[in-house]
Amino acid sequence: MTLCVSRTLAHALAVATALMILWLSPDLAFAQASPFMTGATSLQTNILAWLTPVAVILVMVLGAMAMANRISWGWCIAAILGIAISFGSTQIVTWVRGMFGV
Repeated sequence: MTLCVSRTLAHALAVATALMILWLSPDLAFAQASPFMTGATSLQTNILAWLTPVAVILVMVLGAMAMANRISWGWCIAAILGIAISFGSTQIVTWVRGMFGV
């Protein structure tokens, strides 16, 4: 009987010790960014850095062609939509992810 009580007491003490260690231990620090996200963010930054002067030149060329009456309005609308999608891609992805709860 004494052996059974001491085993039960030892087991209860071990469980209590394990619970105290878990309760007092600090929360795990999870990594904030994966290597994929770091690379994707860097790629996005580089593309936007290159795309900014290209978009400015495109708008200037479209304006010059429109002044010379040598352009279809479809080209202007396509260029405006392309620029909006290119520079608004981050907001578009955030909006779509929010719609689907991802």
